[in-house]
Amino acid sequence: MVIHRENEPIKNLVFDADSHHGVEFARMNADETWMQLAIEEAKKGIGLTSPNPAVGAVIVKNGQMLGKGWHTRAGMPHAEREAIANVLENHSAKAMMDATIYVTLEPCSTQGRTPPCTQGILDAGISRVVYGAEDPNPAHAGVAKRLLESQGLEVTVGVENEACLKLIRGFSKVQRSGLPWVMLKSAISLDGRITRPPGESQWLTSPASREMVQRLRFESDAIITGGNTFRIDNPALTLRSEALSAKTQPWRMVITRGKREELPPEHQLFTDVYADRTLVQESGDLLAALKQLAERGCQSVMVEAGGTLMAAFLEAKLVDEVAIFYAPLLTGGPDYGFAGLAEDISLRNSEFTQIGDDLLLRALVG
Repeated sequence: MVIHRENEPIKNLVFDADSHHGVEFARMNADETWMQLAIEEAKKGIGLTSPNPAVGAVIVKNGQMLGKGWHTRAGMPHAEREAIANVLENHSAKAMMDATIYVTLEPCSTQGRTPPCTQGILDAGISRVVYGAEDPNPAHAGVAKRLLESQGLEVTVGVENEACLKLIRGFSKVQRSGLPWVMLKSAISLDGRITRPPGESQWLTSPASREMVQRLRFESDAIITGGNTFRIDNPALTLRSEALSAKTQPWRMVITRGKREELPPEHQLFTDVYADRTLVQESGDLLAALKQLAERGCQSVMVEAGGTLMAAFLEAKLVDEVAIFYAPLLTGGPDYGFAGLAEDISLRNSEFTQIGDDLLLRALVG
């Protein structure tokens, strides 16, 4: 379990090789340090790159960083080529001869919307490649290593593997199962309610927590709600923070057991400027809803709904992660969270973040 405060500063990445530990240990630590910097680059792309993964790269020579880059969005150059271009902004092409490139994900080796990064690495004269995670596509996994080694490059795999895998968990899940990563978000009072009594504020949590919800939406490619929540709350489900304007508005999906025509046509999801990004799953089929979103390129989706739909997702074992905001309130009333949940749900890798007086729990399910 991890406990930290919101806006806690990231520790500086400092490498101080102790000669007593030997050359190999020093190199291992250097690899970890540079990969951590590549991970920070990759994080800049979270929420922006679907259907591609978020990837970061750093190019290093003689203990000095020459350049870095991250994949900004699908169709744009991959992180490796961004890093190479960054080097060329300040150095000659010869600077990369015998350099090392650190990449969070195995470099692509096939032609897609952009040329293969393995060829870009070879063309640059880089002599060593270090990557953290293998390509989750079985048809591509390990191909870059074999190709690059056949051309005389040294390849190291698995540095900071867990952190690199976390960056691409939505991409990996789509590759494995055809389904996106599902985060369930809820706000709950200390007595387990998800709403406040009539006549009181609609909000359980603080403005700071609601700003955090905006950031969680930014990580997501789609936001799912239920027909009942749609009818009663008339939610917008949009990104409203100016700081997050770089992202295209996520898809919004309403899951209902009735017909689209039975939903209020005047509600925001059908009438605002993003109405063309509203989908309706009429059958109430959760699995079909997720498959539909994956087919539209969604890697990560967030469920913002009432207790009944949240419980249905949990009982169907379709939830990968929960983000639950605990508010210091005792509200009373009948609306308990996860209404009708028939079995216990175990959580792991719990992380608690204090946001003002609220507490955010993020944890994996199962």
